[in-house]
Amino acid sequence: MESHWDPFATNASTVHEPTSVSNDELYLSWFQTADTDGDGRLTGPDAVTFFQRSGLQRDALAKVWAAADYSRRGFLDLPAFAKAMELISVAQRTGKVGGEAYTQAKAMGVAPPRMAGLEKKAVPGSHTERGGVNPFGGAESSESTPRLASSPPVGVPPFKLAFPPQAEASSHPSTARTTSRRHQSLRRPVMTTKEAVGISEGLKNIYFNKIRPLEDGYKFGHFFSPLLSAGDFEAKPSVLLLGQYSTGKSTFIKFLLGRDYPGIHIGPEPTTDRFVVVMHGPEERRTPGNTLVVQPDKPYTGLSQFGNGFLSKFESAQCDNRLLEEISLVDTPGVLSGEKQRIERTYDFIQVCGWFAARCDLILLLFDPYKLDISDEFKEVISTLRGHDDKVRIVLNKADSVDQQQLMRVYGALMWSLGKVFRSPEVCRVYIGSFNASNPIRDDVNPTCKPLFEKEQEDLLHDLYDIPARSCDRKVNEFVKRVRAAKIHCLIMGHLRKQMPYFGQKKAQEKLMDNLANEFRQVQREYHLHAGDFPDVNRYRDILSAFDISKFPKLDKSMIKQIDDSLSIDIPQLVRQMDNPYV
Repeated sequence: MESHWDPFATNASTVHEPTSVSNDELYLSWFQTADTDGDGRLTGPDAVTFFQRSGLQRDALAKVWAAADYSRRGFLDLPAFAKAMELISVAQRTGKVGGEAYTQAKAMGVAPPRMAGLEKKAVPGSHTERGGVNPFGGAESSESTPRLASSPPVGVPPFKLAFPPQAEASSHPSTARTTSRRHQSLRRPVMTTKEAVGISEGLKNIYFNKIRPLEDGYKFGHFFSPLLSAGDFEAKPSVLLLGQYSTGKSTFIKFLLGRDYPGIHIGPEPTTDRFVVVMHGPEERRTPGNTLVVQPDKPYTGLSQFGNGFLSKFESAQCDNRLLEEISLVDTPGVLSGEKQRIERTYDFIQVCGWFAARCDLILLLFDPYKLDISDEFKEVISTLRGHDDKVRIVLNKADSVDQQQLMRVYGALMWSLGKVFRSPEVCRVYIGSFNASNPIRDDVNPTCKPLFEKEQEDLLHDLYDIPARSCDRKVNEFVKRVRAAKIHCLIMGHLRKQMPYFGQKKAQEKLMDNLANEFRQVQREYHLHAGDFPDVNRYRDILSAFDISKFPKLDKSMIKQIDDSLSIDIPQLVRQMDNPYV
């Protein structure tokens, strides 16, 4: 029988015997063997037990796990497990984990690794003997083979694809219930943080059991961002594009996807008049906003607060694209100058932008050399990004349309304009280039800077393609920020509630409202909090004026301890649980 040729084999002992089944079926069989609880997710302890069959050293297996669990979800699904097997196979033959050795072997085809005690054939009780049931995606025919990898996006070089396929988000029961029913559901027995698999499920468990009841009772959603739903935790990473009209936002999305998305229209006039979430789907489809906000498995239920005026200008566009399997892109209407948009828009454009900014992973502000002015509305949009400065990137698009001297002046003018708005000593990362899928970078106007544009373009794409790897850390970071804000809000409301007398409550509330800044300082001193963590006094006063302070519940120490335990015990424990099991 002819042996399988291995381009990296060094001696006869490293040549693999021909397999009786395809690699996909073999890896599915091994995965089901390793996944002892049969939930379709291979967690750290099970992986440690199974991977030791390879005979590799612990430090090498630590690198294998880190490369396979690229997004730090804390578990391996079937595609990630298959990648781990390939990494182990290459390491067994070359002594190297990942890097150039893996890239070369992947291009040639990687044979299965040698795993002690396992034959290179489907084991009893595997996919074939279970009647073709795929534990990760429902029933499928016995003739089909599970798909372990997706095709690369059109027009994107293979070296930029640094992320593995993600598992599909599991469906979750609807959260669109009355407040009383929501509270009843929170009292039911639920899984503990230790039982949660994955960062998203762990954070969801902490939120719905410890944080959400307090947010609900103290109306946190009215003062800050709306209450979270299950879809917010399960959402893919997203990128928000903001800018004035005709700065190339829609064209930039087309550049990333290598194709048009459903409903796209590009022109020199203001063309995108709505918020469009470009997401992955098996077929091309456009879904209107009113339909999107009633789907609890989507992270857009909170947008219903902006009313029909906004929902009529909101939609999703689905298409089958490799990049969209990992992230979603949010295209926005171009910001115009003057008062026209304030009068004619039937929704609060500033607040909507703030809603998306709080939930996205990256914010791109697009400019071009001929639109460097920042209108009053654009200034307000940028002001809503405060607190999310680490997400903001500046893109100077169409930079190939001016010569070298003009580009230097344009860059200086842009930084001067941004400095007046951001009011921060730190400078946002600025990318300079031309992002147009239809036309290559021009070299007739500014040939000297063409290498610069290409390098900047590559850096920006790497920044975008690295989002999935940072998504779990970003979720934890945003969740901690929200919990800290909720704690301060509860302390403020508890302090104000304590000042309310039994009689003369209306007059007492008016006095507290007038002296709100001083009340903030008292809370700060009493609980040793930082002044920068407190909300804007004027905005807080405006929102609070619509409520009766005496109707808020009294704050007791157990409530604050519940929040402190989440920050000091539950979340750190969850993060440690999701870390590399070999570290």
